[in-house]
Amino acid sequence: MINYNNFDVIIIGGSYAGLSAAMALGRSLRNILIIDSGLPCNRQTPQSHNFIIQDGEKPSVIAEKAKAQVLTYDTVKFHTGLAVRGRKTEKGFAITTQSGEEFKGKKVVFATGIKDVMPEIKGFSECWGISVIHCPYCHGFEFRHQKTGIMANGERAFHIASLVNNLTNNITILTSGKADFNAEQMIKLSNHKIKFIETKIAEIEHEKGHVKNVVFSDRTKIDFNAVYAAIPFTQHSDIPLSLGCEMTEQGYIKVDIFQKTTIEGVFACGDNAAMMRSVANAVYSGNLTGAMVNKELTDEQF
Repeated sequence: MINYNNFDVIIIGGSYAGLSAAMALGRSLRNILIIDSGLPCNRQTPQSHNFIIQDGEKPSVIAEKAKAQVLTYDTVKFHTGLAVRGRKTEKGFAITTQSGEEFKGKKVVFATGIKDVMPEIKGFSECWGISVIHCPYCHGFEFRHQKTGIMANGERAFHIASLVNNLTNNITILTSGKADFNAEQMIKLSNHKIKFIETKIAEIEHEKGHVKNVVFSDRTKIDFNAVYAAIPFTQHSDIPLSLGCEMTEQGYIKVDIFQKTTIEGVFACGDNAAMMRSVANAVYSGNLTGAMVNKELTDEQF
């Protein structure tokens, strides 16, 4: 029987970061509630990479295994639902779900991730995480030595190109507008035979998420095997902002080296608070968060 008013910690988000935090806390016999809506941002990605012992595994398999291991700790409970509101209470925080249930805890951890804002390009969302990709460390090896596009401009495009250049010598930057590179960057791109096209992208032709061609507004097309894309994002949950948590200029939840937000008793970990977007980083930051929350509880109680 869950005591809805007696959790030490409520963790919002039950993917890699949230589960990692829950394991650290569960092993310290803390009463934990994980609230998760079941929609991780990498649910379309066929394989997870760059995480030792799980390299090449399907993301959902990693998450399912992690959840099963975490729930072997009796003090950890899992609730399927969408957290929509949060408020400060005398003893901590109250979190309300979309179905109207309210849960109370002394501390709150946001492991809510971020939500990608898809461009209005036909075929883009179907390819996202499969062959339209965001990270050379997560996906680059699988597309090594292949024809690669980069959907970005300016400093962001230049940065991705510099990393991808070590993986393939066939790179084209797709700026969808006037290229925004300084003189030094233009020289470097030219020296590495990296081309750029300024024509706006109209469509991505694909087969079950695998890119075949990028189609431009003038109806010309170029075949690619993979396309890196730098797209904007929003926070998956607006509860941290409603509680008063500060955000960074880039749109992440502002945390210190111990994953503490600017609101006392509130922590954040994973993609919502870090630019390094990977399973490995989510697990690491979640584990650190769990330890830091436990230390805070210990300092208050001992």
